Amino acid sequence: MAKEKVTYKEAIAEIEQILGLMEREELDVDDMSAKVKRVSDLIRICRQKLLQTQEEVESVLKEIGD
Repeated sequence: MAKEKVTYKEAIAEIEQILGLMEREELDVDDMSAKVKRVSDLIRICRQKLLQTQEEVESVLKEIGD
């Protein structure tokens, strides 16, 4: 599976959009599984971006501290 180029902000916005559809019961049952999988993928992307950012910040702080 190719890595998707999506920003953290875009991923969060799409997650919120899908959750909104679910909360308003506007999501068709036939689409529910695909949307849940999409949210799962987006969460995975967000976690990776957060982890990468954390590692970069820790690296910079370590350099400053030396």
